[in-house]
Amino acid sequence: MSDAYDLTEHQVLNPATEEVIATVPAATAADVDAAVARAARAQTTWAALAPADRARLLRRFAVAVDEHLEELARLEVREAGHTVGNARWEAGNVRDLLDYAAGGVERLTGRQIPVAGGLDITILEPLGVVGVIAPWNFPMPIAAWGTAPALAAGNAVILKPAETTPLTALRLAELALAAGLPEHLFQVLPGAGAVAGDALVEHPGVAKIVFTGSTRVGKQIMAKCAQRVKRVTLELGGKSANIVFADADVEAAAAAAPMSFLDNSGQDCCARTRILVQRPVYDRFLELLAPGIESVVVGDPADEKTQMGPLISRPQLERVRAYVPGDLPGIRGTAPEGPGFWFAPTVVTGAAPDAPVAVEEVFGPVAVVLPFDDEADAVRLANATEYGLSGSIWTRDVGRALRVSGAVAAGNLSVNSHSSVRYWTPFGGYKQSGLGRELGPDALAAFTETKNVFISTEA
Repeated sequence: MSDAYDLTEHQVLNPATEEVIATVPAATAADVDAAVARAARAQTTWAALAPADRARLLRRFAVAVDEHLEELARLEVREAGHTVGNARWEAGNVRDLLDYAAGGVERLTGRQIPVAGGLDITILEPLGVVGVIAPWNFPMPIAAWGTAPALAAGNAVILKPAETTPLTALRLAELALAAGLPEHLFQVLPGAGAVAGDALVEHPGVAKIVFTGSTRVGKQIMAKCAQRVKRVTLELGGKSANIVFADADVEAAAAAAPMSFLDNSGQDCCARTRILVQRPVYDRFLELLAPGIESVVVGDPADEKTQMGPLISRPQLERVRAYVPGDLPGIRGTAPEGPGFWFAPTVVTGAAPDAPVAVEEVFGPVAVVLPFDDEADAVRLANATEYGLSGSIWTRDVGRALRVSGAVAAGNLSVNSHSSVRYWTPFGGYKQSGLGRELGPDALAAFTETKNVFISTEA
């Protein structure tokens, strides 16, 4: 939650140029209160619709997103500095999430439980009004992670986007209305976390909060929700390991490593920023890794050839710089000079395993490479962090892949790949990486209450 934020309006900057691209009003606590009242009325109408009608409207919303995909992508490029290819994927992910959630509306069923003396059934009912607080690193898709299943389950949604990236969220709300969703069902309230965000978290009319962001802020939100016994889903920080065993296809592992932590300029909770390499192939891995890091194209995110854009803001740039003093050995790519929040792709090879850059979330294009001896040592190093969101295991030994997957404390692991997020599989973290799961076949149920009803059949 930003301290340096105008309480009446906020200027949105293009992080590649530092130019102001929009000025957005900032919501107050009173605005949140009025929005919750409107949302509660809209939710009653929405929940009363036949499931097929809710599903049909969500699919229309998905079609509207698809029809405006390039517009949304270009807006994301300007406000978030994402490469245009990534931004197109993000807009497409919103479309796909809406489609997937729509398919679950008519399958959100309860159960019949055998009991003596009657019939017992469970009914899944919507919570009411859900607050979604989205981050700046993936403004569109992560906003949809909470919004799509919450709407599909019959709830209203109030979305508070990050201060730096409100524009795509505002446009999505316009598209939802144009697609026929009831007025006020899906509202977007830009504003400061310490004002609009806190008001949403503390409001008695909001039944659940979905938050993606830092562990520090997540803890604050969790504590405030506890005061009202309010449901909360938290997707927080990460410091994911990329474990490369000596029996792996080292060439493939080295080729895949750069974009596993440079995608979105490293501003990704799932970034594989701790590269653990078994000693017999450590030197060979670094030899293969260096050309891949040095050749990454960093520049104008609107250019189709660009692989990595800028960081989101000057404070984020200064944060990343603080983790990488100039005397650390490693591999360094290149980045533009001049306006924009640029930081070159960086691999640190001389850090101690417990150095801040090796155990804390940098949230920038920086990774450390650490050697390990054996399987047990790899697991020890992988788990030597407070986080447990994601990670990768590179090996040709299926048994080892299964053993290490079972031993690494993380919610999302990939073997011989860096895939973390699919909208049709569960996503969430262990330890201080979060609470609860998003996405996948159970996503809608996370936005419902389970009501149990017993019907006596005795005369």
